[in-house]
Amino acid sequence: MKQPVRFSIVAAVYNVSRYLEDFIASVEAQRGLHSQLEVIAVDDGSTDDSLERLRRWERESDIAIRVLHQPNGGQSSARNHGIEHATGEWVTFLDPDDRMQPKYLRSVADFLDEHPEVDMVATNRWMLDDATGELTNSHPLRSMFRDGNVVRDLTEMPDYFHGSAPSAFVRRDRLEQLGLRFDPEVRPNFEDGHFCSSYLLDLDHPRVGFVRTAHYVYRKRADASSTLQGSLENPDRYTQVLEHGYLDLLRRGAQRHGRAPGWLQSFVLYELSWYFSSHDAKQGRTAARGEVADRFHELLAQIVALLDPELVAGFWRRGIRREWRAALLHAYADQPWHDDHAVITAVDPARRLYRVSYLFTGPAPREQAYVGGAEVALTHAKTRDLASHDRVLLHERLLWLPASKSLRLHVDGRAIPVLESEPPVPGSTLYPRTPQRLIRERTGQPEPGPALSTEDQRLVTKAASRRVRKEFADAWVLVDRVHDADDSAEHLFHHLRAERPDVNAFFVLEEGTADWRRLRPELGKRLVAFGSERWKLLMLNAAHLISSHADRAIVDTPGVPRVPRTWRFTFLQHGVIKDDLSPWLNTKNIDVFVTSTHAEHESIVGDHTRYSVTTKETVLTGLPRFDRLLEAGRDVPETGRDLVVLAPTWRRWLVPHLDPASQRRDDLGPEFFESEFLRSWLDLLADPELAQACADRGLTLAFLPHPNLQPALPLLDLPAHVRPLSYEGADVRRLVARSALLVTDYSSMAFNAGYIDRQVLYYQFDAERALSGDHVGADGYFDYERDGFGPVAHTHADAVREACAAIAGGPVPAATYLERNRRTFTLRDGGCCRRVTEAIEVAGRETPVGAVVGPPR
Repeated sequence: MKQPVRFSIVAAVYNVSRYLEDFIASVEAQRGLHSQLEVIAVDDGSTDDSLERLRRWERESDIAIRVLHQPNGGQSSARNHGIEHATGEWVTFLDPDDRMQPKYLRSVADFLDEHPEVDMVATNRWMLDDATGELTNSHPLRSMFRDGNVVRDLTEMPDYFHGSAPSAFVRRDRLEQLGLRFDPEVRPNFEDGHFCSSYLLDLDHPRVGFVRTAHYVYRKRADASSTLQGSLENPDRYTQVLEHGYLDLLRRGAQRHGRAPGWLQSFVLYELSWYFSSHDAKQGRTAARGEVADRFHELLAQIVALLDPELVAGFWRRGIRREWRAALLHAYADQPWHDDHAVITAVDPARRLYRVSYLFTGPAPREQAYVGGAEVALTHAKTRDLASHDRVLLHERLLWLPASKSLRLHVDGRAIPVLESEPPVPGSTLYPRTPQRLIRERTGQPEPGPALSTEDQRLVTKAASRRVRKEFADAWVLVDRVHDADDSAEHLFHHLRAERPDVNAFFVLEEGTADWRRLRPELGKRLVAFGSERWKLLMLNAAHLISSHADRAIVDTPGVPRVPRTWRFTFLQHGVIKDDLSPWLNTKNIDVFVTSTHAEHESIVGDHTRYSVTTKETVLTGLPRFDRLLEAGRDVPETGRDLVVLAPTWRRWLVPHLDPASQRRDDLGPEFFESEFLRSWLDLLADPELAQACADRGLTLAFLPHPNLQPALPLLDLPAHVRPLSYEGADVRRLVARSALLVTDYSSMAFNAGYIDRQVLYYQFDAERALSGDHVGADGYFDYERDGFGPVAHTHADAVREACAAIAGGPVPAATYLERNRRTFTLRDGGCCRRVTEAIEVAGRETPVGAVVGPPR
């Protein structure tokens, strides 16, 4: 007699032939259960050989395999088709790019034998890294399986939920009773969550079995081609999913139970947490912009209205940053709000200051700070805008205040506590530690853990020896990038050696590089090899780390023993900031932040900007390399300006990701050589009209692509009249000074040209994409038409016309741009290095601020 089918596996298959062998093998590996198992594989119009492989499996397996085929209709449609043909007691929806561990179904069967009353079974998702093959128990919801194989009543334990259909088992008779199917309007994600929640929603006490021993292997595709991995760029994720997914469930839950069940609210909060964290991780480069963002916030406001504030405040299944939890609680309300406490978020031990932060919505509150009962001036304070998905949701007040046990802060006339960290749950109370202890902890005291290794302890001991201290004590460590120099750090170093020999300055660079060979004869022992033991001893004694870059290789000092940090970090910058780089730079611990123009400075320290630095850290000095640039500009007269330089910057979507530990990228791939970007620039270089205009004036047309694009230069078939230029071994300042015209796109090189009054042309054929956040940073204060140092061209024809006109008119910018240069660059006096040096010295000086402005209270 044939056994009844206990488990139906419904698999929606679309162009996954490369994964099917693993999938099939994992099903076949469920030994002892073949007779109780059926597989309904629905090919959803695949264009690869998925259907052929499924049919071969159907012919060869002793399992009841049924292969169905339909025109492409999407995952929900294919799964619904499969449900119609399922006959098992329990149905699951295994994805064909995932797999089951060999004892997966046996664990589920044994659990059901022991707990036949459960309404759903949830299995434990393990993560498979497709690129490395590494399998880890690292799913964000793994904590739900910490207690073993258990049954949870979701009504009694609302912090439990399950929304993954592939790793769930549901009763087929209940599906038929409810007439439940996957909703095709819920896309490109959350169709699983909507289905699973709808399945449980009508139950007063939904009972879910969490089976820790059943390991579902979820594949994270290396090419990010899965529906979920690519969904951030799909506008429907910000509209359809919210409306037909979360909002639909919450409304139906409230209609059925009087309020949406707590477990459903927790699930929705878990899903919403990904919107905020993904937006942060991608620095705003998602599809939620413009009208899509407007609709997103309109729907989110309706969702938030259906969530219990206590549940939002106490949600813990996945971390939600302090500001985004506050946004969910208050940003969509009608009444202004501010935190009932402030938090110490940074410490400056030299000046004995706390940076205190609190959040608010609506108008800025009135505030006073007191130390010892006397009011102190808010010398360095700002209001920072906190935005997500194209909208400012709330604000953060940042106040640098004296580090004192007697510090008191009043907001709107009421004292609020100043806490050492954000309370873990609402209503908890933490009392500030002493200033001395907090300063010690926030400046590098290692977390409790293993002691230093023998090697690290040897280095620490050696670094404290008299001989090493004599050489490196209070050192200023200057570095541009790990593997090259000739930027602001090198120029500041030369200034220090010439003008301030009392400063114990060293320059760091990777040994064996071209710049190492150039600098070694001149610098001698003042040049230190990055990564060497000598470099580690230097860093263990350093007073200042000074760099034009803030990548991890620079600021995290890899390989240096993790002991309390002795140095302060000065960010010299690689160029003038014109875009909003706050998501990246806010993660850096910057003590001195160099700016060059009033507009740039205000865009960083001003109220309602998004940077977390204030006037305490940020100085208006000019880039140190501008001093050398100014010299080069003065040295080249108009008659010496013999170059037309085309200098495009790079594109994030065309170059490999940066390895932050080495500051290097892999070689450029074929997508670069086939790109519109390269074709557009090569077409401009080859344009006969432009070539003739250069020839008529005796000018050389030169091509200087960004350093990230330099590896392609030898591989390009450039016209014979074009001179390729490299950064290696070249004096780029001299190239800019010799330019009769600099043609760039979005590069800060235009600031270099404007600084010494050279002609600029912006060629922006891909402005819609590059300026929408797909490249680097979000829109900033700088408008190319209003603020740029030359005209803007968007087409090839316009670029040729503008370039030829500039060449014909001679090497001096038009009066409009000369005046714009004058207004922009107020510090063209050769004193940038001196001003930066003074700012670094002030930052390291023990000079508390916060003058008393009123009598003691």
